[in-house]
Amino acid sequence: MSAENIVIEPADGVGAYVSNVDLSQPSAATDTSVLKDALGEYGVLFFQGQEITPEQHIAFAESFGSININRFFPKVDNYPQIAQVKKEPSQSRNIGAKWHTDHSYDQEPALGSILYAREVPPLGGDTMFASMAAAFDALSPDFQKMLRGLTATHSSRHVFGAGGRANDY
Repeated sequence: MSAENIVIEPADGVGAYVSNVDLSQPSAATDTSVLKDALGEYGVLFFQGQEITPEQHIAFAESFGSININRFFPKVDNYPQIAQVKKEPSQSRNIGAKWHTDHSYDQEPALGSILYAREVPPLGGDTMFASMAAAFDALSPDFQKMLRGLTATHSSRHVFGAGGRANDY
């Protein structure tokens, strides 16, 4: 891949589509820089039509920094850096069905998540994204001022702790 050939096109709503990138190939520092800048600008990057191995998935993730290993989901066999998020046809609920932010409860949250769908249903199962920065920017100046003075505590206990919702899935 070559930084000058990377094409980044804004998506409707949140994110951008990235083309002329082959995630199966190692990326140069300049390419990663372009992608990091695009991630900062658009919040979500979509790479369509990619075929990558677990090793390539890990290498791509590591080009952005160290991997924040998910401690709640099972790992892909022989690849502890990759969490497997799986929903069987017999399951009526899925753990990520509500709006959420991955790992916002961590002391040092991850830069982001790299999702790679291996199997998807013919209908449904879509992942939707929202921009909290855009939501904040759309608020009135007075409401923004009021929110700036607040803090929040994030926890994973209500989902993954004893008696948490994850036990229902």
